[in-house]
Amino acid sequence: MHSVREQRLADLYDLWAAKVHAYALRHCGVEGAEDVVSETFIVAWRRIDVIPENALPWLLVVARNTIAHRRRSAGRRARLDDALAARSPDQRTTEEIATSRLETLEALRHLSAKEREAVLLIAWDGLTITAAADVAGCRDRAFRARLTRARAHLQAALNPPATPLPFVEPAQEPTS
Repeated sequence: MHSVREQRLADLYDLWAAKVHAYALRHCGVEGAEDVVSETFIVAWRRIDVIPENALPWLLVVARNTIAHRRRSAGRRARLDDALAARSPDQRTTEEIATSRLETLEALRHLSAKEREAVLLIAWDGLTITAAADVAGCRDRAFRARLTRARAHLQAALNPPATPLPFVEPAQEPTS
């Protein structure tokens, strides 16, 4: 048995999902349209009580905002990739870039959840320290300390210190 809210969402989806999908196709292409539809109806579920009777315009605004957010995120990722590539004096191959990204993702997994959140709020989401501290639920000073620790741990994970080879006595030449 569906609740009234669930039934309303199901009715909205049946009525308008194709229109929202067509809108998304026009604005972000095949590769992102289905995700935009999904995200739009997730927002609709959260806000089901405020959706007007004529829901299509409301749903299209949510889809437009979702697309804009995805573009901003893609732009931030591209700028971060460009900044990382600009640091490297040599021309990196696609394989080197992919390897670098995998190493970075692996290094992020070594951080605590709070440290990873700090790095991603600044580097990925492009927030200021103050905004990131608000999201993290702490004061600016505490967030700065967390970010500093996270950066140090990330740097250590990306560039572990070289371990020196143990000293081995050279073999003695036999004397004849």
